Amino acid sequence: MDLSIIVPVYNEEESIPELVAWIDRVALANHLSYEVVMIDDGSTDNSWELIESVAQANKNIRAIKFRRNYGKSPALQCGFQAAKGDVVITMDADLQDSPDEIPDLYKMITRDGYDMVSGWKQKRYDPLAKRLPSKIYNAVARMVTGIKLHDFNCGLKAYKSRVVKSIEVYGDMHRNIPYLAYQAGFKKIGEKVVQHQKRKYGYSKYGWQRFVTGFLDLMSLVFVTKFGKRPMHLFGVLGSLMFIAGLSWAAFLGIDKLYAVSHNLPAKLLTQSPYFYLALAAMIIGTQLFLAGFLAELIVRSSADRNTYLIDKSID
Repeated sequence: MDLSIIVPVYNEEESIPELVAWIDRVALANHLSYEVVMIDDGSTDNSWELIESVAQANKNIRAIKFRRNYGKSPALQCGFQAAKGDVVITMDADLQDSPDEIPDLYKMITRDGYDMVSGWKQKRYDPLAKRLPSKIYNAVARMVTGIKLHDFNCGLKAYKSRVVKSIEVYGDMHRNIPYLAYQAGFKKIGEKVVQHQKRKYGYSKYGWQRFVTGFLDLMSLVFVTKFGKRPMHLFGVLGSLMFIAGLSWAAFLGIDKLYAVSHNLPAKLLTQSPYFYLALAAMIIGTQLFLAGFLAELIVRSSADRNTYLIDKSID
């Protein structure tokens, strides 16, 4: 099969028939064998009933229904596991992602050799309250991850099948899939300017909270990927630096005190100096950080899956 299209659905009953018909027209016009995997993420409207209806009329439609709302990341992960196509494309169900982009995204994977292609909604029809935080988030994500994409959060993306089978999307990590793919060893990540359409039905299901959680998830992901298997490299270094800084300052205070006493100069008690307590606190915190890194290293070393890795090719 050429193509799997993953569509998470949450209360989008008005757009489902139109979206499915649009995808079908584009796929047939470009002679692509395809499947649409729709994941109903606990919708409370008639979305599932409409999905069942279009699935009966179109044999290319597959569907999965969650018992309750879990979020976009679990929906995508479920879709990735179910996908059978050589190329996997994700898109939202609200008709703001245009299926007309599918052929070019497919060609960038199959013809140009990209592991992953992310859409870039260069011209957006969202209000400023959504566009501005998105720009800030994307700027921070580019700086932290080193991946030069303009729109990490665009729902319209294309992947080689082995990419989605090699990553795990959890929590709200769908915003950081490019980084997950990059850390899994898929370095050829491209970008395509895509058309962003005005919302035709309903309203956005995401609020400003997603930008706060997005930043936190990004920081967590960077920490886990860089130091998850070697926590001592972070906590040990920070702890050692803090301990050395505190010890050095305490030594300076002690030497200064001895110098004053030996030369009959007036000198206060060390315990009367606030710098003594700052030095002591730095030494204590440094020791705690070092011990935290040591304990974390013991936990990692005893973990059963500490040697997980991905094999690209092999010859027997």
